[in-house]
Formats: sequence, C-alpha cells, structure tokens
Amino acid sequence: MIKDIISKNLTEAVNLALKNNELANIPDDEIQKLAIEIPKNTEFGDYAVNISGFAKFTKMPPIKIAQIISKYIKMDDAQINVVAGFINFKLGSNYLNNTIKKILEQKNDYGKITFGNHEKVNLEYISANPTGPFHIGHGRWAAMGSSLANLMEFAGYDIHQEFYINDAGNQINNLGKSLWIRVLQELGKKADFPKTEEEGAKNYYPGEYLIETAKKYLENNKEQAEKSYKLFPDALNPSDEIINEMSVFAKKEMLKKQKQLLDNFRVKFDCFYSETSLHESGEVEKTFNFLKERGEIYEKDDAQWFASSKYGDDQDRVIKKSDGSNTYLTADIAYHHDKIKRGFDRLINIWGADHHGYVPRMKAALAALGHNPDRLEVLLGQLVNIIIDGEQVRMGKRKKMLTLEELIEDVGVDATRFWMIIRSIDTTLDFDVNLAKSCSDENPVYYVQYAHARACSILRNATSERFDQETKKELAPFIESEKFNSLINSEKFDLNNLSSLWKKSDENASKATKTLILKLESFEDLILNSAKNRAPYMIARYVQELASDFHHFYAYSRVLNVEDNLMIARLSIVQAVKQVISNALNILGVSSPEFM
Repeated sequence: MIKDIISKNLTEAVNLALKNNELANIPDDEIQKLAIEIPKNTEFGDYAVNISGFAKFTKMPPIKIAQIISKYIKMDDAQINVVAGFINFKLGSNYLNNTIKKILEQKNDYGKITFGNHEKVNLEYISANPTGPFHIGHGRWAAMGSSLANLMEFAGYDIHQEFYINDAGNQINNLGKSLWIRVLQELGKKADFPKTEEEGAKNYYPGEYLIETAKKYLENNKEQAEKSYKLFPDALNPSDEIINEMSVFAKKEMLKKQKQLLDNFRVKFDCFYSETSLHESGEVEKTFNFLKERGEIYEKDDAQWFASSKYGDDQDRVIKKSDGSNTYLTADIAYHHDKIKRGFDRLINIWGADHHGYVPRMKAALAALGHNPDRLEVLLGQLVNIIIDGEQVRMGKRKKMLTLEELIEDVGVDATRFWMIIRSIDTTLDFDVNLAKSCSDENPVYYVQYAHARACSILRNATSERFDQETKKELAPFIESEKFNSLINSEKFDLNNLSSLWKKSDENASKATKTLILKLESFEDLILNSAKNRAPYMIARYVQELASDFHHFYAYSRVLNVEDNLMIARLSIVQAVKQVISNALNILGVSSPEFM
C-alpha cells in the first residue's frame, strides 16, 4: 500500500533527524501516531502528514519541524513539499502504474490482507425465534452479518457463521397452539384465536403464514387431526400431546422456510445451533453447576442468583427461578461458554439495540467462567424505517412489506442487501423503497452496478468486431480479445504503455485518471480499516465513490479510437475498475452485472 511506503519513509526520516540531533524529545509512540491523509487541496499533493503535534516536544515551529523531516525523506518518483505543519507527497506515474499492474495480476485476490492472522471467530447474527417469517430488522442483521463475515475472511480471519435458534421456552408451545387452531379451521371446525388480553391473545401467533403450514400438515395427517379434535373439541384447550406434535411440526416448517429465504438472500450459515440442544445435552445444568462451584451463585428469595455485579453489571441476575426452572440468561451463558469450549478465539454477536443492557451481564458471565470478557464483541444494530412515497410506513399497520421476504420480492436481493448495508449498524436506517427500485443515479446500488456494467461494455466494444455505418462493412476490433488478455495477464506487461497516459492526456483527463487510480489503490487500506472497525458500510460507501470517480474519468478520457498505447493504458484502467468493483460487491453479497 502506498500509505505503508510513505509511513515507512516518514518514520525513517524522523529517526534520522533525531539521530542527527536536528530534532529532540519525540517519543516513539508519537511517531507511530502519524496519520497519512488525503489533503483537502489536492494541488498540494496526493497525500499529506500533519506533524504539528511534534511541536510540544521539540519546542519548534511546525513548519521548521516539517522542513527538517522532509530533508531525510527518500522516495523515488515523488515530489515532497512543506506547507505550514504539513508534509505533502505528490506521486509520479510509477506508483500509479504499479497499482494497475498489481490489480491485473491479483484479480479476485486484490485487496486481500493477512491482518486477521487466522484468528478463529464465531460470528452470531439474526438469532430469531422459529415462530414466524423474518421481519425487516432481521434482514438488516442478515445483510450486515454475512457481509461482515465476507469482509473479515477477506482480511485474514477464520470466520464461522452461526445462527442461534431460540427454540426453547413457552413461545414454541404457543406456536403449536396457534397451528392447531389453523388446522381446525382448515378442517372446517369452529375455531378462532382469542381476541383480548384477558382471553390470552398474547399467547398465540395469529399470522396468516400458519395457514400454509396447516395445509401441509393435513396432507399426511388429516385422519389423525380429526381423531384428536373428537377427543379435544375445545380449540383453546388441546392436550399436551397435540401441542407437542403441532410445535414440532411448526418449528420444523418455520426453520425450513427461514433457511430457504436466507439461501435466496445469499446468507450462508455454517451452523444452526439449537437452544433446546443445550438443555437436552445437559450443558445448561453443567454451566450452572460450574458457576456454583466457583462461588458465583448465591440463594435469595428461594431463587438462585448470579453475582454479575462483581464483574461490572449494574445488578445481580436471577439464573434459576424459585420453581427450579432456568431463566433465558442461564442458557445464554451456557451457549457462550460452549462457543469458547469449541475453540473460538473471539465471539462477535449482532444484536438489536434493545439488548444493550444484556451486554454487561454476558461479559460478566464470561469473566465469572474464567474467560477474558474482551473476547466477546457485541455490535448493536438500530432499527430500519421503511419509506414509501416519501413517508415512513408504520410497519404494524401495513399489510404489505411486513416481512423480509416481501421486501426482497419487491426490490430484489441486490438492492435489499446494499441498502441494508449503506449505513453504520449503530445508525437508524431509512430504506427508501421507491428509490431502491429505481434505475437512476440517485439509487446507490444501481449507480454502482451501472459502473461495473459500463466497464464491461467498454471492454466488449474494444474487443468485438465493429460495423462501419457509412461503408456498411465489418471492421476488425480495436484490439483482439486474446491479445488484450494476454497482454494484461503477462508478467512482462509493459508499464510504458501506462506511462504514455500521462504524456498524451490533457489536464482534465490526467487529473481524473490519477484520482481514479488512487481510489483503486486505497482499496487495500479500506479493507484493513473496515475489518478493524467491523464496518461493511465503509465498503458500500467506497464503491459508490469509486463509481463516481470512474464515471468522471470516462467523461474526460476517450478510451477507444485513440492511439494504441493510450487505448491499452486506458483499457487497463477500465479492467482494473471492473475488478475492484467486483471484489467490493462480492464482499457485500451483491452481484456485478455485465449488462444493464
């Protein structure tokens, strides 16, 4: 990365100035803090470093410090100048040529780094109840989680994607009771859901999605359902056996539908981990007993309490109720304990912002179990507002757009994924449905995909036979496809072809080209920063900026019907743009169309 080259030369220059007693008293950690930035006024340079912070140590004016340091900077093919407390770097064509060559050589691997050092990471996201369709909030976690997994793998982590199925507790019984009512309705029996809270309405799932499940159940179990109804005609009071049978069937069908939707949404989990399995395997009780042996559990009011306040929680938590049943926290502690026992170095969870209070108690649990609580990272996500015709839709009142599946059907997988990712996860997202469906430059996903399609079109036009409208004759391609591919894939790729770009281009074209190539070069640095910050939205923002720079380049730079060397140089840049857009969109789980 160019920033690494500048940083290395800058550090060496500072150390030489210190060694020669031209500067003094600058701590090593202050030297390491120097940040390579892009100056607001690019006339000064392509990159800049502010060394004003050294003034308090050297007791010298910033401009004097910058002048001293700049004397010791030795970079080939780069102009270095000082403005106030800034050292500016203006790069020559070799840096730009090498960037294009690197992209063409590395192709799909361009931008990959080893920062993660194969750290084993368990990435848990969505973690929904199998009681109904995914809502739109789940879609944000799905898009963010899967793109974060792609990003971190690209940055050198070993990622394991996990879906925690909340399939224990009373909600599964409620699902079974709800399915039974739908089954009876399909049989033509008199059955309906409770209407009021006093009747127990909150203990049912009245959504129409269970009608399809009921029909599927009756395909092979109609006779059994009739017999069960005769024995228990009260729809709201079925037997435990009926509830259990309905619950098992409904959970299986809901999970099947959820997995099908995730697959369609390009979300691939390595593991679907059942909460019920924790109880059945005895892991929950083992973890409870382990905490008790460590002196982290005490009894009060006939209940068992976890002393989480010892580890930073704002209060202690009930871990086993007075009736002997476990709380949800007990299973969650066991689950996270199990993750670490499975050998993961780091645990990353994506939770809704309403779970912010749950973070300190889970970290406390890990500490009480003898683990480093810093191994757990929790990304708290804000809500999604659906905007239609310029107005926010009240999700609870609208029949359409209630589910992720309906949103995907309306705007498509690509648009849904990209829009779910374009904002930081801790920021409320306004999802403009009309804009997401539009074919306009204002729609970010269309704008980016069009840039990729434009690059593909230019390359096709360059390597395809042409037709002369005046003579009505076919003409040879500007360059044969095999020749072009052989040229850019060759280890002997002639950088002089690219250098000709700077000699033959006018000022506007040259400036637009340089801006574009520096944006391409910054992709590697972007991967590092976005992976460090767990921020896929930075990739979405970058690829929009890259598309803008490419469109600007194309407006000023004729690619075809120019001198051969200049054409090859510009075609090489177009090929590099196509590659980097594809690499970025692949991380986001968004397709890169060749035609639009």
